[in-house]
Amino acid sequence: MSFFKKLKEKITKSTDSVTEKFKEGLSKTRNNFSSKVNDLVARYRKVDEEFFEELEEILIQADVGFDTVMELIDELKMEVKRRNIQEPSEVQSVISEKLVDIYNSGEELSSDLNMQPDGLTVILFVGVNGVGKTTTIGKLAHKFKSEGKKVLLAAGDTFRAGAIEQLEVWGDRVGVETIKQAEGSDPAAVMFDAIAAAKSRKADILLCDTAGRLQNKVNLMKELEKVKRVIEREIPGAPHEVLLVLDATTGQNALIQAKTFKEATNVSGIVLSKLDGTAKGGIVLAIRKELNIPVKFVGLGEKMDDLQEFDAEKYVYGLFADQVEKTEA
Repeated sequence: MSFFKKLKEKITKSTDSVTEKFKEGLSKTRNNFSSKVNDLVARYRKVDEEFFEELEEILIQADVGFDTVMELIDELKMEVKRRNIQEPSEVQSVISEKLVDIYNSGEELSSDLNMQPDGLTVILFVGVNGVGKTTTIGKLAHKFKSEGKKVLLAAGDTFRAGAIEQLEVWGDRVGVETIKQAEGSDPAAVMFDAIAAAKSRKADILLCDTAGRLQNKVNLMKELEKVKRVIEREIPGAPHEVLLVLDATTGQNALIQAKTFKEATNVSGIVLSKLDGTAKGGIVLAIRKELNIPVKFVGLGEKMDDLQEFDAEKYVYGLFADQVEKTEA
């Protein structure tokens, strides 16, 4: 049974709104990537070296990442030989299968959040300005509140003009309290106050915003380390998650940011925002392979519930939905 058939069976059993969100959110990437693969398949009568060279170029253009593409092409060549595949059209299903394999290969990485069942869970958000950090915090606050959790926000980005107000707007919209100090205050002091407030109000989750000036400013990284130390001192073992928010539309630049933040803050997961706004959704695979950090959430649209937990199979379905749906069950 082809991977498309297996995927269709799985997706048919779980025809939920989340699957549809992945399909809609990845439409730009799918239209770009799938149309190029379809064109490639239509132009070739056999699977030869030239076919693989063109496929390699398509994958690199989709921001899959050079090293990941090389590994994928090598595995595809072996699989085509092993299964004695002659028809280019049969390669599409194998590509989708290998994309899932590559995401799940290596060290097992969970996309689940490290939630504390019997106490306060502290989640620290890091990332440069403009990536959608505050919006991500607001949407996650909405998700947790709708699950019946008591949520507090900490306005730790005290440097960017309007950042505190922006977080407060989200807090008001969602119906959760924002702990803040004046603009220009010490972010570590804000975190200290926020943890005290979260404890006294018996909150389940504290979502902490941080400054996001350019990642090559050494003082920003030192500031983040200081914030992290204060949180750890007040709650041993916290922050329980350090989520790096990356803008999917910036492509390879997002990878450079991720490497810098990973060195400074022990990033535990990635939130890939604006995935619906790019035709280069292959960045998901590049992050997984080159950084060995799980993608925990993806932004698939503007609505409050369009921030979704990452799922490798639903992601691949989003890339190949048209072909999967054409497959005979």
